[in-house]
Amino acid sequence: MSEIFYTEFISPFGLTLASSDAGALRNIWFPGQKHAPDPQHWQRADQQPLFSQLAQQLDEYAEAKRQVFELPLAPVGTDFQQRVWQALQQIPFGAHTSYGALAQQLGKPTAARAVGAAIGRNPLSIVIPCHRVLGKTGQLTGFASGLTMKQRLLAVEQTD
Repeated sequence: MSEIFYTEFISPFGLTLASSDAGALRNIWFPGQKHAPDPQHWQRADQQPLFSQLAQQLDEYAEAKRQVFELPLAPVGTDFQQRVWQALQQIPFGAHTSYGALAQQLGKPTAARAVGAAIGRNPLSIVIPCHRVLGKTGQLTGFASGLTMKQRLLAVEQTD
């Protein structure tokens, strides 16, 4: 396994912690987010170009000037989690889906809860757009960074 690098910076979404491994993003976290790591064994590398690109793209996204992130990604998870995270990346800017619809799309129609658990472990919040998944009646449901953050991200994507 290669060395993990990290940075902390202020983005439009607050204090942002990001990590990379071999030139690809592994994680992005915000204050109070569930499943946040302890970077004590990582090497701080604030000047890495990848982190500068992330900061710039988060700024552009917050201003609704960017709809798709163009960054190398390397999220770590199970095969099922990887499939869910890949499916999340197919949800267009401003669009929404439900946990059940995503489970159906993955060929696992009875796995809405497992899909929800995989979404809850999404290590690349915003960049892998888990905020675009809503409850089956369109209600806001769990989000690792809290419902206020989810509402904020959805508001960025309102196009009307």
